[in-house]
This record gives sequence, structure tokens and C-alpha cells, in this order.
Amino acid sequence: MILAGDIGGTKANFGLFVPNGTGLKSIAQRTFHTKEYPSLEKMIDAFLSDKKEVISSASFGIAAPIVDGRSNSPNIPWSVSTADLRRQLNISQVALINDLQAMALGITVLPEESFVLLKEGSADPQGCRGVIAAGTGLGEAALIWTPASGEARQGRPTGYRVLPSEGGHGDFAPRSELEIELLRYLLRKFNHASYERVLSGPGLVNIYHFLKEYRKAVEPAWLTDELASRDAGEVITDMALSERDPICGEAVDLFGSIYGAEASNMALNFLATGGIYLGGGIAPKILPRLKAGGFVKAFTDKGRLASLLNRIPVRVIMDTRAPLFGAAQNALNHQAN
Repeated sequence: MILAGDIGGTKANFGLFVPNGTGLKSIAQRTFHTKEYPSLEKMIDAFLSDKKEVISSASFGIAAPIVDGRSNSPNIPWSVSTADLRRQLNISQVALINDLQAMALGITVLPEESFVLLKEGSADPQGCRGVIAAGTGLGEAALIWTPASGEARQGRPTGYRVLPSEGGHGDFAPRSELEIELLRYLLRKFNHASYERVLSGPGLVNIYHFLKEYRKAVEPAWLTDELASRDAGEVITDMALSERDPICGEAVDLFGSIYGAEASNMALNFLATGGIYLGGGIAPKILPRLKAGGFVKAFTDKGRLASLLNRIPVRVIMDTRAPLFGAAQNALNHQAN
């Protein structure tokens, strides 16, 4: 029995899984609000409180860099260590991995209907794949194919292995006069203007407030009330999709364009001929605006290497369970080793 968790800055998903042939079968799943609990251990207790299954291994994807078996996330109000989790669960096989590492493993086991094609291309079946996910924060990871000959020497199966990354905290690189002004706005607000300050839920709100100031737009009273009463990023998205407010629409479109540019940066950094995958909660919600063309135009706008980017497909991960299944797959891989 495998215990798996996908721990984000907003929500945490847990599941119990058992091996099922070459895959995994889900036994139970539950979602928690991360900031309502003082620790991961307390959430695990709550999830397992009515379960009688005996856990043999566990793996948790968490929105943080993992160093020496410990995570400290800028978006989660508590730290986690494998040593503490081993003591709590009384098992030795416990792993902490980055949430994008878990999401990347997830795309290797989810069915094709879990994805929507955003940009056509011709994927190399054994080419590197890139995963970039805008949600509460911005995560990035790459999947590298390991050939059979090399794996046979190490006693591990052939397949994809994940390279974790904190590329979302890299420097935001503007590509136009408007984005240069956006960078200046961000630098006035923050000590460091990273891509996460733009490509995330809070980042979308940053873009909206920048455009409102830059365009000298007067915010309607009804929109002010909406922004005050519920999540601002969700309001901006809803207003863009319904075309009720032009600044919200421009904010989402600028977000999509910058998303396309950073996704293609990742495609070049890892030579991701196996395709790029968009994860996180934002891309599925704004899919109609992404399909309108701004994302793809920015993705292929790479000068002399535009022809290479034209060949790389881009898919949106529609199944929110991808990181949870990836964490379970990581535990299964550890059992196999």
C-alpha cells in the first residue's frame, strides 16, 4: 500500500494506491486546504484517521526545493523532513520530491485523454520533455529518457527520469516595451523580479495592477467589490473570459504571452523535442485565451531557432491528479529498486 501526497501552497491532495499490473490503482483520495493545518504530519493524521490499510511506502511531492531530505517552501508556512515522516509512519521507505518532479512523473502514467493539445508538433518519443506549471507559484522540471543499455548496467528499468528545477525563480526577461515597463513596476515592488512574480496566481494580479496603472484605467466599483470579496486571480480570469473588463482581458493575454515565451525558453534549455506540458491550475482555466494565439506566437518567436520551436508540441495537463499519481509512481519506483 502506497501513501502519496501532492502538497501545494493552496491545496494538498492525498491518496492511497496499490500496484496494478504495470500501473497504479487508486484506493482513496482526499483534498485539504494547506494553510488550515500546522504541519504535513497533522494532515497525514487526518487523512489516515479512518483508514485501516498498512502503509509500506510513501512519497510526497511538495512545492519547495528538497535539500538533504528537508523542504522549506516560500509558499507553505511550515517545513517538512523525511526523518520526521519516517518516525510518524514507522516505515523506512519515505521520499520527498519537488512538486514538479511529481507532476513530471505523473504525465508518464496518465492516459492521453488527460491532456489537451495547445500547439501541434512532431514529438520525439524518446526526446526530453519539459513541464512548466503556473499555479500558486511557478514550477519547472524536465524528463530525460534513459536508454536501456545504461539502465541495464545500473539494474533499473528503461524510461524517463526527472530533473528537478527551481527555474521559476529565474530572472524575468522582458521582450517588449510594455514588458520592460512591467519589469520596472515589479522592481519597485520586490527585491527580485522572477518569472514567478508574473507567471502565477499572484503574478496575474501583479500584471493586472501594473496595466491598470500603466493604462491609467479607472477600476469600476463593481469590479473593486468583486476583487475584495474573493480571490483576485480568479476574478481577473473570470472577467477576461466573459469579456466584462478590458484590463482583465489584457492581463490574461499578457500572462499567456509571457507563459509562451518562458515555455519556449525551457524547450531550448533542455532541447525538449519530446514536447512541453503546461501544468498547474491556471492553464486549464484560461485555455480559450491561450488558444487565441498569443501563447503560440510567443512560443515560436525565437528568431533563428523558430523552426525548431515550430516542431515541438505543447499540451495542457487537464487532470489535476497528475502530481499525486507522480508521487505514487515515485514510491513504486523506490519499491522496485
